[in-house]
Amino acid sequence: MQIGDWAVLLTAATAAGWVDAVVGGGGLIILPTLFLVAPTITPQTALGTNKLAAVAGTGASVVTFARKVPLRWRVLLPAAVIAAITAAIGAAAVSLIDRELFIPIVMVVLVAVAVFVTLRPSIGVTLATHPPTRRKFILTIALAAGLVGLYDGLLGPGTGTFLIITFATLLGTEFVRAAAMAKVINCGSNVGALIFFGATGNILWALGAAMAVGNVAGAIVGSHMALRNGAKFVRVVLLVVVVGMVIRLGWQHFG
Repeated sequence: MQIGDWAVLLTAATAAGWVDAVVGGGGLIILPTLFLVAPTITPQTALGTNKLAAVAGTGASVVTFARKVPLRWRVLLPAAVIAAITAAIGAAAVSLIDRELFIPIVMVVLVAVAVFVTLRPSIGVTLATHPPTRRKFILTIALAAGLVGLYDGLLGPGTGTFLIITFATLLGTEFVRAAAMAKVINCGSNVGALIFFGATGNILWALGAAMAVGNVAGAIVGSHMALRNGAKFVRVVLLVVVVGMVIRLGWQHFG
């Protein structure tokens, strides 16, 4: 890759860390950008390199959120372990996906996220009038961790967004708390997938480490912004980015 390609990826990693910390979905920026800059990269290597940056970013977000948002660690930490295990399983199944189908699948995921965010602009803004029971809370967290963790290892883009949407919709969790909860589980799934991709030699370590620096910087800034301002304006940015990536990937793949 040329110097310009590195600059594009580092910028994307920083933006992804910011977006991921606030509304989730940082992978929606990094993964498509990797495919745009390096069209010959394999899905496994793209995902593995992305995970190296994502682990650093989500870890920084967890630390930042945990200082301000009370979290139920006895439920979230076991859920993070579940997510790590299922993400490793998903990562092991990546090789079963035909590359010719991989980018269209990512595009479908991007469109689905854009449609949902558009149709539910108030998601995570208001609290539930009837808080969930402890049993519902635990089951929802565990199932979300298992299923979304599997998806994170297999594909990845939008994992944080899916978790936030799940918690806000099924548990009536306020947005900032949902984002904080999502970061804990997402960090677990990132670690699980990273371990597998690293063990199988599917990580560009130098590139991933450089992107991790940008991702952490973006994550810290994004976490503080989420704590201060909420995320309505970030949703607009996310929609713009998603639509742009869908158009660009579509042109590259089908044009």
